[in-house]
Amino acid sequence: MNILMIANLRAGTGESGILDYVRELSERGADVTLRFMREGSDLGSLLQDMHDYDRVVAAGGDGTISAVAYALRFSQIPFVPYPSGTANLFALNVRVPSDPIELAALTLDGTPVAIDIGELDYDGGIGFLVMAGAGFDANIIDGARDLKQVLGEGAYLLSAIQTPQPTVATFIMRLDGRRVMTEGIAVLLVNLARIQFDLSLTHGSDAQDGMLEVVVIKTRSVAGLLPAVWAALLDRLGEHSARPGLEIHTAREIEVIAEPPLPVQADGEVIERKTPLSARVLPGALLVVLPTGALPVDTILTPDVSP
Repeated sequence: MNILMIANLRAGTGESGILDYVRELSERGADVTLRFMREGSDLGSLLQDMHDYDRVVAAGGDGTISAVAYALRFSQIPFVPYPSGTANLFALNVRVPSDPIELAALTLDGTPVAIDIGELDYDGGIGFLVMAGAGFDANIIDGARDLKQVLGEGAYLLSAIQTPQPTVATFIMRLDGRRVMTEGIAVLLVNLARIQFDLSLTHGSDAQDGMLEVVVIKTRSVAGLLPAVWAALLDRLGEHSARPGLEIHTAREIEVIAEPPLPVQADGEVIERKTPLSARVLPGALLVVLPTGALPVDTILTPDVSP
């Protein structure tokens, strides 16, 4: 098996474990081509011969993983995430192991499964696998940027605490043509719902249903989020369907106007743009290699091959 690996050593734990992973693949008979992402690297050039490979692996944080995944959309090339960032939310959601030996076994023996990708209409298209958002979540990510290397996931918690009174905005949304007007501190476009500390933001998230959940955080303060956090914690003991303080919709095509304009993030990367935003779901656009039973599906889907 020929494997192309794109590694971002600036993300999270950097090169830790990568050599063990490559060595294990080689010992199992795979040929591995390793390319590194540096600041200013052209991802298109790194992936220009991607159709010559049986697998493409992306090593880094969620931003790196989603960028490579988006570049592979509709290609039918099986994709493997190597989680080496801070939060690693995509790997958490699809139950990909972090141990390099286990991940090598999954790379060769796992099942390619078609999942949806979210797409923002910025700069020719920006993809996301877990979620994108505008408002408080983007502020938290921006505030945690310089602390992640020291505090890990705790950087996000500290950043949230340092912004006890987030900006409350009025949101005018078009959801598959339906107009919705509401207000809150953030709008999240959710493909996969598990966030930091393995808490589930919503119950209905399904990365194979061709839909995104649109979640408005209605609270006006950080303290107001505590009931929703508590409900997510109770999920571990039994289903707690209510999510206090959250307004939840579903849609395929989404437009969001915010007053005042708010910062935007996609899979943990702050975009140098503010609202308004337009987004859509790309159904079945990515083939990702997963452990058996990682997603609650009865059959293995094949991706749509046309954008």
